Amino acid sequence: MIAGEGEPDKIILLVEDSKADIRLVQEVLKTSTVPHQLVIVRNGMDAMDYLRQQGEFTQALRPNLIILDLNLPRKDGREVLSEIKTDPDLKRIPVVVLSTSSNEEDIFHSYELHVNCYITKSRNLKDLFKLVKGIESFWLETVTLPSQ
Repeated sequence: MIAGEGEPDKIILLVEDSKADIRLVQEVLKTSTVPHQLVIVRNGMDAMDYLRQQGEFTQALRPNLIILDLNLPRKDGREVLSEIKTDPDLKRIPVVVLSTSSNEEDIFHSYELHVNCYITKSRNLKDLFKLVKGIESFWLETVTLPSQ
C-alpha cells in the first residue's frame, strides 16, 4: 500500500505460462498508479491451489481480479474458468481471459462459463502492451471490484 492511502492493494492473479507475457504484464503494471500486488502462477493446478488456499498457498490473499490464459499446463484454463465460476466462494471474482485463441468456440464457451471479459492476445508487442494497459485502466481504475 502507498503511504497515506486508505485503500488496500488490489490483488491481481495472473495465470500465465509464457515468460514473455508475464514480463509484459509486469512492465505495464509497473506504471500503474493503483496500489496493487501481482501474483503469478504458471499452470492451472497452481491457480486453483492459490484460489483455494491449498498446498504452498495457504496464506494466499484473495484476488480482486484474475487474468487467465486458456492454454495452460497441468490444468487447462478452460477447466480453471469452469471451476472458478461454479464455486460459490470464487465465482464473484472477475476473470479476464487473455489468450492467443481467437477460436469462436473458445470465446463462446468462455462466455457460457461467465467469463467477465475475453481478449485475444496480439502477436505484435506494441499492440499487446496496449491491450494489457487497457485491462489495467479499466479493471483497476474504472471498475469497482469486489473487496476481499
